[in-house]
Amino acid sequence: MSTTSEVKSKLSTKAKNGLKASPYKTIQDLLKRMQPEIQKALPKHMDADRIARIALTEMRKNPKLLQASQASLLGAIMTAAQLGLEPGVLGHAYLIPYYNSKTRSIEVQFQIGYKGLLDLVRRSGEIQNIDVHEVCENDDFEYEYGLEPKLRHKPALKDRGEVYAFYAVAHFKDGGYSFLVMSKEDVEKFRKRSKSPNNGPWVTDYVAMAKKTVIKQLVKYLPMSIEIQKAITADETTKREIKEDMVEEVPDETDWIDTDYQEVNEEPVEETPDESIKETPTDSMATVKEIYKKLEKYDKDKKKEIIEMLKAKYNVKSLALLSEAQAQEALGDLT
Repeated sequence: MSTTSEVKSKLSTKAKNGLKASPYKTIQDLLKRMQPEIQKALPKHMDADRIARIALTEMRKNPKLLQASQASLLGAIMTAAQLGLEPGVLGHAYLIPYYNSKTRSIEVQFQIGYKGLLDLVRRSGEIQNIDVHEVCENDDFEYEYGLEPKLRHKPALKDRGEVYAFYAVAHFKDGGYSFLVMSKEDVEKFRKRSKSPNNGPWVTDYVAMAKKTVIKQLVKYLPMSIEIQKAITADETTKREIKEDMVEEVPDETDWIDTDYQEVNEEPVEETPDESIKETPTDSMATVKEIYKKLEKYDKDKKKEIIEMLKAKYNVKSLALLSEAQAQEALGDLT
């Protein structure tokens, strides 16, 4: 298995030769060279060449992955490979680019999709079957916990209405069962705490991500093998090293701002920054105020353009949520 230093050495080959390949071509060549290592990590039913093609397809669909650090991109691909989950349209796993405020660079986070989570749970050998469904306003639905739990769901055949809840039910091999129901409001709390609440699968595949959320909460109460429990902990992690065991041997390097503790109204931040900044829980209040002072020399459209650019760069809903280090960097860019 290649070490981190060996991977970096492979990445620098073209630079040493005085050639500047495109990011896509660089990753394509690297994946080709690493196919033997990837194949060793894969379950028998999966093929390294297929994993490489799938990863390259994801990069074409989302060019931001090509802007990410190659170490984290490879880490996410190798994590998916070791778990036997294919990133892409099947919903088994996702490669999510985001801005890491610690490294000040774009990195890739590996996320398990709800179908991938179902696959892992079924591999445990303890579960006969597991199902997950959304509940809509016009469905016939009732449930009850307690000494005599019950769950009944009859979906409407048409005009089901808006989704308002999700549930997962697991049937054990011994005939028992367990289920969990979550309201949409419950799911929203988890979405807001995620790395990418306003883009990625939470936007393109909301129902699938909500199903994953309820499964993940139910799994906590199910009999799971140690191997499967460890696999599930790889969800929403960033890995910057390549090891024999990506789950246990490589630490999670994910870094983000938790947006669940406070809702931020973006418009007042742009129009009346001083009032909004008073509410921010970060320690960057003074520096963010200086940023807005710098922006006063621009017209309204230019000011809005710069604000949106900074929010995208640091992956925050509002400049009021910048860390002090990020605010200082942004201020330096404007000076």
